[in-house]
Amino acid sequence: MTSEITLFVNPTAGRGRGARAAQPAASALRAAGFSVRTVLGVDAADALTRARAAVEGGTGALIAVGGDGMANLALRAVAGTRTPLGLVAVGTGNDFARALGLPVREPAAAGRMIADALKCGRIHDIDLGQAGDRWFGTVLASGFDSRVNDRGNRMRWPSGRFKYDLAMIAELAAFRPVPYRIRLDDGEIREVEATLVAVGNGSSYGGGMRICPGADLTDGLFDITVVGDCDRTTLLRVFPRVYRGSHVEHPKVTVLRAARVEITADDVTGYADGEPLGPLPLTARCVRGGVRVVGP
Repeated sequence: MTSEITLFVNPTAGRGRGARAAQPAASALRAAGFSVRTVLGVDAADALTRARAAVEGGTGALIAVGGDGMANLALRAVAGTRTPLGLVAVGTGNDFARALGLPVREPAAAGRMIADALKCGRIHDIDLGQAGDRWFGTVLASGFDSRVNDRGNRMRWPSGRFKYDLAMIAELAAFRPVPYRIRLDDGEIREVEATLVAVGNGSSYGGGMRICPGADLTDGLFDITVVGDCDRTTLLRVFPRVYRGSHVEHPKVTVLRAARVEITADDVTGYADGEPLGPLPLTARCVRGGVRVVGP
């Protein structure tokens, strides 16, 4: 592996934590003997072009500095290649880093961990989700949770998981379950009234909401959490339990597993890694060993 690695930086992540985090992370990597170059873009498209150029140029690793959105952008540069991905997680949610057991909001520690892992060869293949031409590492959300995500992403205050708590309360006032059509692998179409359908490669979204608590990044399967036709009172009791993952014990919640899933519903937007994918219908497949990651 070349000793030159690339820091892929989002200067706006976590209200500026991305820019501030790049320096201690880079210092830790340089202290370990790595040559570090930094990639910034004027916007997401430009940043992705630059990151792909670094990968094609043979960089030893692409290290995303930011939150889940930046990690998702980095996945689009490294998925399907042999270039390992590292994460310096300093965004709002940081769910992908949590799934990988990486430091959160500790950029110097993350830099040291990445440097040690690269030197010792602690690089692992994990699964990725793919929907059309988009990749995701954590969860594809649709329904109530995607509307909460949409509202939470628009909120400037508070930060972290609390903004999603407030967004959830705001969305409860207007939300109603919607008819879904779900097909797993090559099975028959299931028609259900559902509050949400979440397709989990990883276990959590929204800053620690463990919507798919049993998801395994290496089993080649999605965990698909279907929350049925809850009224507002039931949803208020069930949804907060996602932080512990105990919501799956409720009779209105069903967990399915499949390598490929098609979900259809009217007037519902899909989000993956907190980023909008577009309206349903969407088809997602679990790509076994879709990316190499630098691990603890």
